[in-house]
Amino acid sequence: MSNLPLKTPPSSAEIAELPVFPGLPLDRIRILQTDADFTEALIAIRLARHVGFDTESKPTFSKGEVSTGPHVIQLAIDDCAYIIQVNPATPLDFLKAVIESDEIIKVGFGLNSDRGPLFKKLGISLRAAVDLSVALRSLRYKNALGVKSAVAVVLGQKMQKPKWVTTSNWSVRELSPQQLLYAANDAYASLKVFQGAGLTEAPQPKRHPD
Repeated sequence: MSNLPLKTPPSSAEIAELPVFPGLPLDRIRILQTDADFTEALIAIRLARHVGFDTESKPTFSKGEVSTGPHVIQLAIDDCAYIIQVNPATPLDFLKAVIESDEIIKVGFGLNSDRGPLFKKLGISLRAAVDLSVALRSLRYKNALGVKSAVAVVLGQKMQKPKWVTTSNWSVRELSPQQLLYAANDAYASLKVFQGAGLTEAPQPKRHPD
């Protein structure tokens, strides 16, 4: 085991000095709605094999209030991101084909917090996934890196995540441009960090929710 001291993640002030993570523009963010949309997206995702993954849920503010999320699921490949709004019309066969696939590797941060809600609401088990909060421990930082710190450490860029967007209502029928950019680029940043850190090995698929 290495005797080298653990490193300290960059501070907020240090991150603020970095160039902005460019992310995907709105015209590269696709809200999947029709059968044709889902078919096209599944083909592209299968070809990409590694896909940035994240979910968003309407926040809870009252004591005892139970979350009904996820309300949005995001999937990102190299040149675009797909937004899936979870509602009674959402095709579960598409979500299962991606999220339960052992061939499509989902990469993201804090994925354990997504497993339970996905299974409880949709009956879907997240398999073949790389949790970057765990995978990046090899960089030997004192604390697990979140997406903002990882973008700074691995890519040398700052990711902007306005709190007012984070805590916005993700269950609305029509997402705002700011919500689309935030959601898509959370997943896209995960993919870019995964690639930038050279994390190419797929884990054994986890077959049951936590």
